Amino acid sequence: MQNRQLAEQAPVQVRLGLGANWQQFCLLVLINAFVGGMVGLERTIVPLVGPQEFHIASATVVASFVISFGVVKALTNLISGQLADAWGRKRVLVLGWLIGLPVPFLIIWAPSWSWIVAANVLLGMNQGLAWSMTVIMKIDLVGPKSRGLAVGLNEFAGYLAVGITAFLTGYIAARAHALRPDPFYLGIGYAVLGFALSAFAVRDTSEHVRLEAGKHAKVAPARFGEVFTRTSFRDPNLFAVCQAGLVNNLNDGMSWAIFPMFFASFGLGVEGIAMLKAVYPAIWGVLQTLTGPLSDRLGRKGLIVWGMWVQAAGLFLTALLRGFGWWLLGSVLLGVGTAMVYPTLLAAISDASHPTWRARSLSVYRFWRDLGYAIGALIAGVIGDIFGLAWAIAAVGVLTFASGLVVACAMKNQPQLTP
Repeated sequence: MQNRQLAEQAPVQVRLGLGANWQQFCLLVLINAFVGGMVGLERTIVPLVGPQEFHIASATVVASFVISFGVVKALTNLISGQLADAWGRKRVLVLGWLIGLPVPFLIIWAPSWSWIVAANVLLGMNQGLAWSMTVIMKIDLVGPKSRGLAVGLNEFAGYLAVGITAFLTGYIAARAHALRPDPFYLGIGYAVLGFALSAFAVRDTSEHVRLEAGKHAKVAPARFGEVFTRTSFRDPNLFAVCQAGLVNNLNDGMSWAIFPMFFASFGLGVEGIAMLKAVYPAIWGVLQTLTGPLSDRLGRKGLIVWGMWVQAAGLFLTALLRGFGWWLLGSVLLGVGTAMVYPTLLAAISDASHPTWRARSLSVYRFWRDLGYAIGALIAGVIGDIFGLAWAIAAVGVLTFASGLVVACAMKNQPQLTP
């Protein structure tokens, strides 16, 4: 009996690697699917609620819900790494889900557009905390050899859930002949399950961080200001990654706010819009299981450059040509290009970050990346109101192509791991 008690009290041996931590890794993959599902709730339906239920004619005003989401998520990302280092990853993950619980209820009960904007403030905080922690915790678990794979699987789960939920909400709305409340019942289930699993099944990964840090040369503690400037500006590789992340989410924020209104303006119904809105993140999600590990083998730069240019091609195709078939092809290209870029950027940040300040470096990158949501929605809304929605889409395509050029010129071919 005494031996059994001693065995139960003995510390669990901490090892790095996917094989050694597959159960917790898979649990975090599932949880991030619920995190992604919370965003997928809004991809098809919410941009249509503004003009159809609240009679909002301005694209900029409709895009305000994406702007609030992007600004808040970016700022939350910025502090998430600090909180993770100070409080532990699990506590921050649970806090993210607590903040996200009211979101579907606010959207269901919203009597005005301001409630939708407020719901997206909470959603931005939920995503900034919960999604950040699932990424960081997976990177903690697998160690340096499989970062691309870890990030690819994390983003696969999140964005596949975005795509599936975007389709399901449109399908449910079409069958119910109403945009609310039926599609948003999915969100209640996501929030409850995500919170319960995070609170009662996830284990913190702080010991894994200590184990990996012990294998590196000791470094002086890095201050947040130093990490921010190094990640944002001083390191050419990290600067290239941050600007590419910002522009990547700039075009995603534009597509989130503008695409449903653009497609509806040509008479496409809710189910057709749902299919187009689902294809892009679904392809993005699935292909990341390939592009993440591919970046471990081939390096980061080529995938990022060509991924940005493939995205630009999809945007130009959508803006210039008319018809469901062309728009479907544009969505496919947008998904393929984003899959090439998204996990590769996260892995590139991790390559150049010491384990003791990696969480903060990732949070700085995610600040710039997700600020792109707000910038993209704002730019697209203003251009759309003045020149038309097609011009808004094409303008963002130009910015996306230019971002690929910046990476091609500024980024070294193979970022080196911190010794």
